[in-house]
Amino acid sequence: MAFELPKLTYAYAALEPHIDARTMEIHHSKHHQAYVTNVNAALAGSDAEKLSIEEICKSISKFPAPVRNNGGGHYNHSLFWTLMAPNAGGEPTGDLAAAITATFGSFEEFKKLFANAGVTRFGSGWAWLIVKEGKLVISSTPNQDNPLMDVAEVKGAPILAVDVWEHAYYLNYQNRRPDYLAAFWNVVNWAEVAKLYKAAL
Repeated sequence: MAFELPKLTYAYAALEPHIDARTMEIHHSKHHQAYVTNVNAALAGSDAEKLSIEEICKSISKFPAPVRNNGGGHYNHSLFWTLMAPNAGGEPTGDLAAAITATFGSFEEFKKLFANAGVTRFGSGWAWLIVKEGKLVISSTPNQDNPLMDVAEVKGAPILAVDVWEHAYYLNYQNRRPDYLAAFWNVVNWAEVAKLYKAAL
């Protein structure tokens, strides 16, 4: 089965003013679509066509660069869209909130550390909150790599991700990546993050 561009559960304008409609439209319909098209082309005719994108990521070192770059792009973006929602943001609750406080000292401190992982990622990449051996860990990856990949410096199950490629924010924030990361907290879908946290445990 060829991979497909997932439909969003909200309109392109739904995350405004934090993430503008034009950015969302280009990001989803052009950038993500290109990753889908290119990974399908890279896998065409191989046994790997039967694998899920997660399975491909977990053994990415066996694949050529186009699969790593475009397969990673497809996995990362498919997750990213679900981690944002209109009228979202605020703070997590329940077990996730308790784990964040226990691990990082406070929600505010977690936000600082997570944003810093995004700000300090040189060039293009992602910042992640992952579950590694039952514990919460903040990490970042270059390009379209992710913590599922067998080549990742820090491996684990992703539960929160933010795209820090310029295409994710440049129309609205230009070179102000910290401002984009500050705005991101207004659209985080904590219910989905909590669901992923529970599943990762």
